Amino acid sequence: MADNSIDVKGLYKIFGSNGKKYIEAVQNGMSKDELNAKHGHVLGLKNINITMPSAKIQVIMGLSGSGKSTMIRHINRLIAPTVGEVMFQGVDVCKMSETDLREFRRHKTAMVFQKFALLPHRTVVKNALYGLELQGIDKKEAEERARHWLQRVGLDGFEDRYPNELSGGMQQRVGLARALTNDADILLMDEAFSALDPLIRTDMQAMLLELQEELHKTVVFITHDLDEALRLGDRIAILRDGAVIQQGTGQEIVLNPADAYIADFVKEVNRGRVIRVDTIMETAENGTATVSIPSGSRLENVAKLLSDSGETLANVVDDKGITIGAVSMRSTIEAMVTPAKH
Repeated sequence: MADNSIDVKGLYKIFGSNGKKYIEAVQNGMSKDELNAKHGHVLGLKNINITMPSAKIQVIMGLSGSGKSTMIRHINRLIAPTVGEVMFQGVDVCKMSETDLREFRRHKTAMVFQKFALLPHRTVVKNALYGLELQGIDKKEAEERARHWLQRVGLDGFEDRYPNELSGGMQQRVGLARALTNDADILLMDEAFSALDPLIRTDMQAMLLELQEELHKTVVFITHDLDEALRLGDRIAILRDGAVIQQGTGQEIVLNPADAYIADFVKEVNRGRVIRVDTIMETAENGTATVSIPSGSRLENVAKLLSDSGETLANVVDDKGITIGAVSMRSTIEAMVTPAKH
């Protein structure tokens, strides 16, 4: 499988007429507020270094104004950096020629937007095949591919409708089908589910995870919602004022918040849905447990298994069924409770 990882190195973005002039000042500690007050420039991103894994979901999370949408738009250079690199397959996207950038956008990336960005005068199928049309793909092949992905996202029978005839959730499915129809290596999703009702949003999250199991795209997903980040992200980077405050797996962030800001974010998290059994398992004592649970299981599943079986101890087994540890109901419940502040 090709390496479709994205390596962001030393990325800064200063909005204003002469951003490069103030890079050194920012590197030396000038704050976002000071830069704006003294020089009328806005710090969008500050020294971003993130390696986004190939064929995984990288979540970029933060509150409004944190720089997350600015970040994702650097990957396909809808925004050009002040300094820094965005490396993909050995090439710096930030230094691509206009021709190479156009080809990169058409063939390597696809984007799903919060506001759907559908063309109202085109039918659902015509929206879905729009990217292939720009690539010059044969009309018949383009329509076949578009109809296939519309069926996969649950829109079979709606191909000839227009966007204004669909609900918000269905419109976002069209946006996702359009991105998948392009068969791009990188899928960029900017707050893609934020405008949807909670139940529809949960359904779309489940659909994305199901499709990712099959497709193994490099997905960059922007959100302000921690629960969504933890559910979707293989890796998560949390931004604040344009800088990365912490990055890692969801479990790493929940268990070891980098500072009080992150700790406040994660204090209400359902830890049972995030923490894996491997983190809390102890050395197994042969013959002490009659039930087994797979390595990598979430604690809520461990608790359910133990409760349903009436047991207080379970073996943790690897993918070959070999016992690698043991976990008790007591340690499971204790790990699911957020520690009190001291």
